[in-house]
Amino acid sequence: MKKEYDFTKGIRGKFYNENATFNIPVYLEPDNELFIRKIAEEKQMTFSGIVNQLLSKDRELILIGSSF
Repeated sequence: MKKEYDFTKGIRGKFYNENATFNIPVYLEPDNELFIRKIAEEKQMTFSGIVNQLLSKDRELILIGSSF
């Protein structure tokens, strides 16, 4: 790296996007991923759609039995 950089012609916030969203990477165990991919293919849904369905149902079950 250089000791100094010249930012006199730089534009502050040039790539800033107020509405940007970030996806959280989630890494599944291989057998779980294969299981979900098979379900998604059978139901002709996206992988994300199946994962979101499963998490929504699990969330309901978890909230019933906990004090979150």
